[in-house]
Amino acid sequence: MLKKIITILMTITLTIPTLTFVTAAAEEAAPDTTQKTETQPPEVELAAPSALLMDYETGKVLFEKNSHDIRPCASITKVMTLCLIFEAIESGKIAYDTIVTTSPIAAAMGGSDIWLVEGEQMSVNDLIKAIVVVSANDAAVAMAECVSGTESAFVEEMNKKAKQLGMNDTTFKNCNGLDEDGHVTSAYDVALMSRELMKHDDIYNYTSIWLDYIRDGATQLVNTNKLLKTYNGITGLKTGTTSKAGACISATAQRDGLNLISVILGDESTADRFTDAAKLLDYGFANYSSITPQLPEENITTVEILKGMQTEVPVQCDINGKFLMKKGSEESITSETIINEEIEAPITKGQQLGKIVYKSEGETLGEFPVTAAEDIAEINFKDVFSLLFNSFISF
Repeated sequence: MLKKIITILMTITLTIPTLTFVTAAAEEAAPDTTQKTETQPPEVELAAPSALLMDYETGKVLFEKNSHDIRPCASITKVMTLCLIFEAIESGKIAYDTIVTTSPIAAAMGGSDIWLVEGEQMSVNDLIKAIVVVSANDAAVAMAECVSGTESAFVEEMNKKAKQLGMNDTTFKNCNGLDEDGHVTSAYDVALMSRELMKHDDIYNYTSIWLDYIRDGATQLVNTNKLLKTYNGITGLKTGTTSKAGACISATAQRDGLNLISVILGDESTADRFTDAAKLLDYGFANYSSITPQLPEENITTVEILKGMQTEVPVQCDINGKFLMKKGSEESITSETIINEEIEAPITKGQQLGKIVYKSEGETLGEFPVTAAEDIAEINFKDVFSLLFNSFISF
């Protein structure tokens, strides 16, 4: 206790005459969030005219073929429809047990459907199931009307969301993907909205369904994504086929923590789209791995501070991300702990005091903040002399 008091008094003595306060200078390098593409695309032979492979965790593009070519995408459109539906559920606007009444517009939809009739009532849960499993166009319109009142109002929200996600190649004209002039996107944009949909964990409750029923067992649903039966690690996501778009798919799969998005647009047959999607996924899993970084072996637990009632503050670092690495290069990861210079009290719990930077072969993989684990008050005469007085009394 006496040592602590002497240290504080010395701090006051050194601080008061100069009346100089040094501003903490941290090495703040803005993290590089640019989505990067492999400079030398691998030799993957695809039948599809447009394709892309993306890592879900980082958004990094691992392979692309004409990925910004603007083209129709058929029922892949419903990926965005589902994004808005899940947002409405999570916001409390609607619930899975909300009952939706079929409008004459929804009932009149053609193409793949569940033959909704005007006035028929069905739960949000069953309508989502129909959209995901059998790509029901009538169910998509019914849900669009449920969320936004009309399909046109819903489509406005789809386009607004697309702009927020940076989907600059995309314009939606409807919520189900039926061929319509000006209803277009790109493989890159499909990957962006697929990545957004994957943030909603409940989507996997539906994309994993192979066979199910609605209408109390009267209507059977069989998933249009045949990769569910043939590809190890498949998790989704959405198929689509029209005369203008060709056979399309956004296929998602996960193995050993690596989560990939394979987008195929414009294949001539459904068999080709599944083959192409599997080829891209195979390439990704064969060549990349997902690494969860560990704290440095000599991890710091405290940081020295100036002008505080204590001379140091306990710190912590929450490592909450993953790194995408080429297989075989995992051992090249290095870490560096950088602490801000001349940190002064007062310190607030959670205040960033530095960072841990992870690199591989000169490239920054990620940065994680080092933060204060508790509050530290600024030094002042009242508290110092109160501490001094109490310590003398205790002798």
